[in-house]
Amino acid sequence: MTRTGRPLGLDTLVHLQRGQRPGAGADTRRPPVPEGMTAPLGRDAVAVPAALGPLVAPRLPRVGCVYADGTHWWWIVPSDSDEALTWPAPVLYSPGATLPGTARLIHRPRGAVPYTPPIPLYLALCRVTGTTPEWSRPLSA
Repeated sequence: MTRTGRPLGLDTLVHLQRGQRPGAGADTRRPPVPEGMTAPLGRDAVAVPAALGPLVAPRLPRVGCVYADGTHWWWIVPSDSDEALTWPAPVLYSPGATLPGTARLIHRPRGAVPYTPPIPLYLALCRVTGTTPEWSRPLSA
């Protein structure tokens, strides 16, 4: 319960568990989903260096909303797309889709949801970064 007596929502609790404070970071923001779209699964973002963005996009079956800030492309994915998954370097994962204030929408998909499917995105990023997907690595003895 909050100080006002209202219960906390699941989205808020997940972000608090991850150590995020709502509104943290003066130079970051959570951009709204474009008009006519909804994010029923919540939203996080996967940041890719801008040079890799054009290499990743053609490898995907569907490209969701993508934001760019000059140095990174930010791909919108469903919340918790990092659960049990280590994204390859130099990828950054942003719970809650908190992006730099300078990020602007550069791609809006057709349809009503803003998501890029996370598994194809993960595999495309592994491919362009030369990283072996986590589940393909040998187990240590």
